[in-house]
Amino acid sequence: MLEKKWWQSEIVYQIYPKSFQDSNNDGIGDVRGIINRLDYLADLGVTSLWVCPIFKSPMADNGYDISDYFAIQEDFGSLDDVKELILQAKEKNIKILLDLVVNHTSDEHIWFQEALKNPKSPYRDYYIFKEGTKRPNNWRSVFGGSVWEKLPDEEVYYYHSFHKKQPDLNWENPRLREEIYQMINQWLKLGIAGFRVDAITFIKKDLSFQSIEPDGVDGLAKCTKVSRNQPGIEVFLHELNERCFAKYDCVTVAEAPGVSYDQLDDFIGDNGFFSMIFDFKHVDLDVKSGSEWFVPVDWTLSDLYQYLEDSQLAIQKVGWGAPFIENHDQNRAASKYLGQSARKPEAVKALAMLYFFLRGTSFIFQGQELGLVNFERQSIDDFDDISSIDQYYRGMQEGLSKEEALAVINYRSRDNSRVPMPWSTKGYMGFSKHQPWLDLANCDESLTVAYQEKDPFSVLNFYKDMIAFAKGENQEVLDYGTISFPERRTEDVFIYRRENSEKSVLFVINLSGEPQKVAVEHAAVHLLFANQAEVYIGEDYIKVSPFGAVALEELK
Repeated sequence: MLEKKWWQSEIVYQIYPKSFQDSNNDGIGDVRGIINRLDYLADLGVTSLWVCPIFKSPMADNGYDISDYFAIQEDFGSLDDVKELILQAKEKNIKILLDLVVNHTSDEHIWFQEALKNPKSPYRDYYIFKEGTKRPNNWRSVFGGSVWEKLPDEEVYYYHSFHKKQPDLNWENPRLREEIYQMINQWLKLGIAGFRVDAITFIKKDLSFQSIEPDGVDGLAKCTKVSRNQPGIEVFLHELNERCFAKYDCVTVAEAPGVSYDQLDDFIGDNGFFSMIFDFKHVDLDVKSGSEWFVPVDWTLSDLYQYLEDSQLAIQKVGWGAPFIENHDQNRAASKYLGQSARKPEAVKALAMLYFFLRGTSFIFQGQELGLVNFERQSIDDFDDISSIDQYYRGMQEGLSKEEALAVINYRSRDNSRVPMPWSTKGYMGFSKHQPWLDLANCDESLTVAYQEKDPFSVLNFYKDMIAFAKGENQEVLDYGTISFPERRTEDVFIYRRENSEKSVLFVINLSGEPQKVAVEHAAVHLLFANQAEVYIGEDYIKVSPFGAVALEELK
């Protein structure tokens, strides 16, 4: 029998603080802006906020390059602001999760600066340094180029899985690990509810550091093959859990790419390292890999449904998942999955129902509840995201024209999800009275909070209704019920069942632009919830309109 945990019934809203709400009109979102929007979040119905990094940082990777784990980036406010956010959110029954970034720091962190000053400093062993007159191997960083960067005054290179300003920490060093654990426990003592754990499968490397077969015209090979989820990582992750997370009734959500389904028990099983895990297979179904946008992959709705089904069944066997369709590292889900229908409210609502009632703790990314779509920039100079810029030039290196490369980046850029939140048409879309740090996109009144709050049939109000339905009289089965997948006889329709001993709820989602007829096993069904779809319930089938999505109670 499932042991219920508090975090299994949460609805988590992810905030990219730089783009959520600017309270002091400097063009950059901040913690005070989040506080000012707590009523909006409470009204939406979410119960936890995952706040992307707010720690002191030179912002080479928008906060994922931390220079001080105990200080708040001045653009975002102060530690007192964070404490106030925790308290005011708690008054509205909302918990705060922070981003935990411990695979790497900024090169401006005091540890790295001390390591540079003195080769004999103990901090030199906090990172990965190799002596030599040439790069130690041909591994390529996630953000392009070699993982090795030469020190200016020494025949020494340091390792970075991501940007050169994000040197990897040396988890082989127990003294370093001890510093990390003290930092984590200090934040947990402050009253946060837990962490989203960034890039955690990168903390263990192939210590041979041997070159491998190149996979690009640059002669390099993806470092993910040799520096992600490597044998021995379980020792570090077990210790991390034991020394920190297990001591608190906290939640941990792992960004753990590279974990195969047969490893899930170690990560999220009864004695797993984390509470739950993100599975990226369905959000990366359109590219060769998450870090090679310039190699697109054709896919069908049936492929999407199969990825979700496989993931759900694998996770259900051992633990708990974190269903999502958007985050700060993805393009907008409406554009990705709906294509030409991305601006149709009924289609966006169907997409929401596709994932929201899957088994696990549902995540919503800021603006997703408005049905925001991708932008189109005219020049690579208009992009901020370092990964987008790398992919643009690497795409051309791999044979794309300038126009083709720009089209790829417009479609897949992480900036798509990072543009400022459109609250209204006032000033800069209600986000700020100052030119925002990143250019706005889709300045369309119908995609603002102010407009959608007044429209009873808007995507925003549908999200409110959907969350209310999830927490209504069917909450027990929707939170904790098992999931199963009846045979799909219609490729364009996704069907899944949430069930416990008392109740069975069947979800039927038609993501096609055509009406669909679907056979059902139980003749006696009645409608519980829908996205304003037209639905006909026959004796042994139901018929749903284009982009129709329904929840049906099956009468046992």
